[in-house]
Amino acid sequence: MKKSKLSEKQFWFQRLGKTSLRAVHILGITGAGGGILLGVDKQQWIVYWCMAMTTGSLLMLWEIIRDWRWLIQLKGVLTLVKLGLLTLFIPFASYKPELLITVLLLSVVVSHGPAGLRHFSVIHGRRIDARKEVKG
Repeated sequence: MKKSKLSEKQFWFQRLGKTSLRAVHILGITGAGGGILLGVDKQQWIVYWCMAMTTGSLLMLWEIIRDWRWLIQLKGVLTLVKLGLLTLFIPFASYKPELLITVLLLSVVVSHGPAGLRHFSVIHGRRIDARKEVKG
């Protein structure tokens, strides 16, 4: 069944929703990242960490619901790798700054890399385009 085109109202609701979610995510990353990189007491940045993890999870869920192929495209795979690196904060707590920097650098590749790289399917070995997405 073919999906109908979004109405202008739906488009703007989704666009502003995703943009707002991403803005709160960046605020969370900034607060938690600053605390981690500067060695600030965890109690001062934990709220930002929770904000970043919650909004990041929601953004990931948004992409998976929009098109499951996101999971096999390099942008999805690298996002899952970033989550794996974040779990290493527990056993390798003394390497938090290095792990965070690696996650941030991967984020730049995922967000700003060329479409041919971001949409590359690790299963198919070639670029696969997903359904039209609402930017934000």
